[in-house]
Amino acid sequence: MCTAATYKTKDFYFGRTLDYEYSYREEITITPRKFPLLFRGMDKLETHYAMIGMAYVKDNYPLYYDGVNEKGLAMAGLNFVGFADYKDPVTGGDNIASFEFIPWILAQCASVQEAKARIEKMNLTNAPFSTELSPAQLHWIIADRQEAITVESVKSGIRIYPNPVGILTNTPPFDQQMLHLSDYMHLSARPPHNHFSDKLSLQTYSRGMGAMGLPGDLSSQSRFVRAAFVKMNSVSGTTEPESVSQFFHILNSVDQQRGCCQVEEGKYETTIYTSCCNGDKGIYYYTTYDNHQITGVNMHKVDLDGSVLTRYPLAYGEQIAWQN
Repeated sequence: MCTAATYKTKDFYFGRTLDYEYSYREEITITPRKFPLLFRGMDKLETHYAMIGMAYVKDNYPLYYDGVNEKGLAMAGLNFVGFADYKDPVTGGDNIASFEFIPWILAQCASVQEAKARIEKMNLTNAPFSTELSPAQLHWIIADRQEAITVESVKSGIRIYPNPVGILTNTPPFDQQMLHLSDYMHLSARPPHNHFSDKLSLQTYSRGMGAMGLPGDLSSQSRFVRAAFVKMNSVSGTTEPESVSQFFHILNSVDQQRGCCQVEEGKYETTIYTSCCNGDKGIYYYTTYDNHQITGVNMHKVDLDGSVLTRYPLAYGEQIAWQN
């Protein structure tokens, strides 16, 4: 279970939580322009846009969970269990395995509009990465500083939805998530007015009562509503520290704490990491469950014309700044 979000102040920001019961020891991974990208059903890309993101690197192949390229296009895959449906390869289409989708788009597209044009010719296939790694059931959010879309491969085919809230969680399908927001259109950041009855003199007794009814559980639909409300009402300064801090506050509203979501005996889903990418500057910030200090990696501080992956293991363990 995960939540992704976009945000814009002076710069464009994009990030997500990864909520799961175990980690693959994913790393911040920079793919430079001349790293050869192999695809099962398409020609190899010898040169392409550079990208940075979170990936599990297997056999020197970056299996990206999320990332942003040097042009500021960002993308993330989130669990979509029970609804995702990938196809067999077809003749005359761009056959892309689901695990190749993020590098296929970020390597070649500078904007959401360019991504949409490629997706319209694409067939997401059910090819596994290996016998040990079967295709994950996902749907995706793709965004730039102008717009965001949600992409779902379901039984009826590939669906592309405008995403005006810039939020994505998991199931149900995105159009149903958006429809469900209408159930909460009465919520407000402002104090409520008495619409209960003009015959009663009802008064507020606490700050924040305009948001009463905002769901607080950990289900994907509730996290979608809560993240959308927090993001759409969020106010931030425009400096980098202010913007990054506010972005983490937005996603911290849907944190998963160990013990609150049991998936089986002794195993609990937690927010393994939370990320925030500055799409304009190519900086990937993150925190981990046991390390709330924000760590940053700047893709432009490595050789982007190289041909070798640059990898940074995540910083685990709480960092405490003592004042005495």
